Amino acid sequence: MKRWRLGASALAVLATVGVCVLFLPALRQTARPAAALSSHPIRWVLDAGHGGEDGGAVSVTGVAESGINLDIVRRMDAVLGLWGQPACLLREEDISLHDPEAGTLREKKVSDLHNRAAAVEALEGATLVSIHQNSYPQSRYHGTQVFFAPTEGSQQLAEAIQQGVQGTLQLENRRAAKQIAGNVYLMNHVDNRAVLVECGFLSNPEEERALRDPEYQTRMAAVLAWVCLMDKGAVPS
Repeated sequence: MKRWRLGASALAVLATVGVCVLFLPALRQTARPAAALSSHPIRWVLDAGHGGEDGGAVSVTGVAESGINLDIVRRMDAVLGLWGQPACLLREEDISLHDPEAGTLREKKVSDLHNRAAAVEALEGATLVSIHQNSYPQSRYHGTQVFFAPTEGSQQLAEAIQQGVQGTLQLENRRAAKQIAGNVYLMNHVDNRAVLVECGFLSNPEEERALRDPEYQTRMAAVLAWVCLMDKGAVPS
């Protein structure tokens, strides 16, 4: 597999980031989830992890992971839309996707994950990109890390995303893409190609500030979306 190359590709990523920072509000107004793009094949399923009562990890300043995940996913949708690439957002607001009959928080979480998996499976041939934030009891850990499902092509995409982030946003990041743990339900219950991106550590004060910053969220989303576009050959390398 080709490694992420700096130079022209990195400059193209940074140029895209600049455009997105300037014009994101307009892009957000015109970009639509794939449900509204029935005439185009759905290539990407964007999953903002958690939502509703399940806020996920909580940052050092008390911000829930779920909101940051959604902010980055919305920006990814805007960038993909800029290049005419349809994306399906599993959630577009701060909600859980559980069935109405689910009562307890545990029942809601289980139902939510089952429904997300079913939604992904229904889009045969689409690639799942699940956005999350990391946390750890010790605050010194930082950096994006990408995990891949045990499905064909997932490792290659995860490695490309990992290298893309390292080559543009986080030059000091030495983490490697890894296969997802067997207990992560969504990633182990879809046949689609799938990756999970832990964008950073909410337990690290410096990184948490960046992850809450709309401009940094746009940069992260632009890099992730650009690697996806390169993977599908939608834009020239």
